[in-house]
Amino acid sequence: METAHKAAFISVIGRPSAGKSTLLNQVCGEKVAIVSPVPQTTRNTIRGILSREGYQLVFMDTPGLHDSEKAINRKLRDLATRSLSDADVILYVIDSTRAPGKEEEAIAGLVAPYKDKCFAAVNKIDSRESDSTAARLFLAEQLPGLRVFDISAEKGSGVEALLNAIIEVSPEGPAYYPEEFYTDQEPVFRIAEVIREKVFLHTRNEVPHAIYVDYRSHHMLDDGTLVYEGDLVVERETQKGIIIGKGGAMIKQIREEAEKDLDDIFPYKVMVSLKVKVDAGWKKNEILLKRLLQ
Repeated sequence: METAHKAAFISVIGRPSAGKSTLLNQVCGEKVAIVSPVPQTTRNTIRGILSREGYQLVFMDTPGLHDSEKAINRKLRDLATRSLSDADVILYVIDSTRAPGKEEEAIAGLVAPYKDKCFAAVNKIDSRESDSTAARLFLAEQLPGLRVFDISAEKGSGVEALLNAIIEVSPEGPAYYPEEFYTDQEPVFRIAEVIREKVFLHTRNEVPHAIYVDYRSHHMLDDGTLVYEGDLVVERETQKGIIIGKGGAMIKQIREEAEKDLDDIFPYKVMVSLKVKVDAGWKKNEILLKRLLQ
């Protein structure tokens, strides 16, 4: 008798920098989500798709939940929590190198009504700072009976066991995407995300959350090269100077490193053209935030 095909949408939730994006990339075997040491790197729901014989899992990497009432953080929180009720499975990623606090308690409270369809992944167990026992005790107190797995999203240890458990509870259904897809992101979105990652990596706390990448246009050259044109929008003139760098060195480095990564992602060459603009009030622009955060 032929085994029925399984398919599930998995909402991945956790604090900023818990390792959700790293886990998504590990599971899919490709660079689906950008990663940096800066908290709240992810601003959108990123879908990573794992298709194997007999099943398809669609992982939705959500923005890290941060306790703040700033407009952008409220939007990010709404985005992260919106899919919990609709998801087939919830994967709660907890960072074992950080002591659980109020933010972790808030996330546990959001997860609690859906505990029966939730798994917890205690991440970064390979780190010297890891305290998986404390993380497990927290989960046992806040969400008793929750199924918990110790993993290293970066190295992949424990991930296969976690996947097998998710597959076991996934409902029967057809594949939602073609087998060769590992994400459903549009090329221009993926390009903008890679550019933003490079800004995060090179400016750390000086600029990252004050910037967004504004897509202007793209076109194909006769040789098949895609040319992407966009603006790096910051809040202050001083940030503009940081992004451009002395003699244009910083923006050149951002562009070149982005193009190098994009060569590995796409089957065609990508050229990036960037300008830097200042918009002091972009984080308070509700129409813009609605377009950026989805």
